Parts: sequence; C-alpha cells; structure tokens
Amino acid sequence: MIFERKVILVVGGTGSLGKVFVRRVLSGELGTPKKIIVMSRDEAKQHQMRMSYLHKLVATEEVIYNNFKNALEFRIGDVRDYADVCGALKGADIVVNAAALKQVPTCEYFPSQAVQTNCLGAANIVRAIEENSYPVDTVIGVSTDKACKPINVMGMTKAIQERIFVAANILNPATRFVCVRYGNVLASRGSVIPLFHEQIKKGGPVTVTVPGMTRFLLSLNQAVETLFTALRFAKPGETYVPNVSASTVMNIAKALIGKRKIAIKITGIRPAEKMHEIMVSEEEATHCVKRGNYYAILPMLPELRKTDKREPNALTKEFSSKDTALNLADTVTLLKKHKIMVEDVDLTQGEELLR
Repeated sequence: MIFERKVILVVGGTGSLGKVFVRRVLSGELGTPKKIIVMSRDEAKQHQMRMSYLHKLVATEEVIYNNFKNALEFRIGDVRDYADVCGALKGADIVVNAAALKQVPTCEYFPSQAVQTNCLGAANIVRAIEENSYPVDTVIGVSTDKACKPINVMGMTKAIQERIFVAANILNPATRFVCVRYGNVLASRGSVIPLFHEQIKKGGPVTVTVPGMTRFLLSLNQAVETLFTALRFAKPGETYVPNVSASTVMNIAKALIGKRKIAIKITGIRPAEKMHEIMVSEEEATHCVKRGNYYAILPMLPELRKTDKREPNALTKEFSSKDTALNLADTVTLLKKHKIMVEDVDLTQGEELLR
C-alpha cells in the first residue's frame, strides 16, 4: 500500500493526468494517503478541481477556507520558482512532477520558456531536496515518447528532464528518482481526438497530416497505472515505458467519423513532427528489460547499474509506433474499450473519404 499515510505532492496536478491521478489516489486502492498537495500556477483550474470534490452537503466556504485542513490541499506556485518548490516539498513523501510545457508549437516558438519549466523546474525539485535535506522517499518525473530521439524542443527539454532526475540519484541516495515515459493519451487536453470530435461536430473536414503517420495510444488510466507501477517497482534511475498499441492517424479519423459523410483533408506533416513515435530507442534497447507489461530502461550511469543480477535485454531494436500500429477494426475496438465516442464504421471504406 504505497500511499498509506503518505503526503503526496503533485506538481502541475490540475492537468488531465493530474486529475485522474489524484482521483485514483483518493480512492484508497493503494492505501489511504495522509494528504495530497496539488501545486500549480492556475487558480481557475485549481478552483474547478476543488469544486469537483465538493460534496453537496458541504458548504463551499468550508472547502475553500479550510484548504490546509483537508486531505486534498491546493497550492498556488510555480515549479520554476525555487522558493515555491521548497514550500511545497517540505513534508512530502512522494513527489510527482507533471508540470510541463507540452505543446510542440509553443515550445518551438518559445524554447527558453520550455527550458525553464521542463528542465529548470526539475532541477529546482532536485536542488530543494539536496539543499534542505528533505526526507522525500520518491520523486517521479513524467516524460514523453518525444523525449526519445527528440527532434523538437518539447522532446529535447523532456529528455534533459529525464537525465536530471536520473543523475539526481547519485548525490541524493536517500531519495529514489525515477521516470515514466509514454505516448499520446486518449482524449487528453490538446490531443488529436478532441480536435477530430470538434471537426466532426461541425461537419468536417477532418484534418489529417499524413495518412501513414502513427502514434502510440493509451488511456489516462493506463498512464496513471504506469505511474503506480513505477512507484511500486522502479529502481533508482529507471524509466518505465508501457507496452501499448499504436494506430495510424488516418485510422483514428476513420474510426471517429464512422459511416457519416464527412471528408478527410490531408494537410501535410507539421514542423517539428515525427512520422512515427519511438518509446525506446535502438541505443536504449541495449539496456532495456521487461517488467510485466512494461519496459524498464536502465540508467546508463555506472554508479546506478547493479551488476549482481543481470536481467536479459527485452528488445533487439527500437520500440516504434510503426511496429505496433493496429488496423482499422482493431483501432475501433481499442477506442471503444477506452470509452472513446466511436460511430459504426464501414471497414471497407477507402480513399473516397479523402479530398
């Protein structure tokens, strides 16, 4: 019961992942926490999240003005600000860093801003623990498949975040620093599925960049399960990667359109975008092992590599979305399984949708 009587800090906890993570933790499935602290810089999102937990028999004032007495506590703060990070970390047992600038175009136009949040924010967490000797048990960094062989600023800064947390284990042996890395989360804010649904609602066209482009797909609950699994089993410096399926962007669009007469418009690949995403690179495959339904990328630093028990490599090549892409029928099945709104689909439909 990893959360029993623990104080858990979720930095950037008002995002799609943070909200599901908090809900699952509060369910008590892995123990009843002493407190969950949600730290972010958006007061409106915090208020919405706070009110979503408001019981109809409890007065609004009790929830807002007794914030620090509640099991779910909200803090206004910025991971970029060292003092904010210190204040939130004090007393925490487990820290989840979900704070990020994650929109690819935004990071391309404002790379220095991406560095401040995605890199310096992680460094602030490490620095706060080191300089103040905070007795934090575990820090887990949330990363992305775009950090693997990155071609855009978002991926580059997330790759640096991973290395900051991995290296932190050496000078802070009392705290375990680990990471998770996963692909596109189904129906999360800013993902392609809400965009397709909105385009369909307006009668189309649905815009697809390149028909053969592939993306890994997992649900928010699968993303949270990845966090839970890494918190339970990951060794210092390891990065956990879920073994999930992928699909072409075209098949996702067709699954959502169904039998409706809505056109698909091909717009071409966007700047800083990959045709296929990679979760484990060919180089990382040489030190990647299987842990249940997950891959664990072992740290490269020799100080963190344990030689007493050598686990066999799980991969002989990179783990790419191109290699696990589902056909249309299986894409439909996957989306329905995760309760994504899918219409009846004509599995024989072809290029007549394109224009």
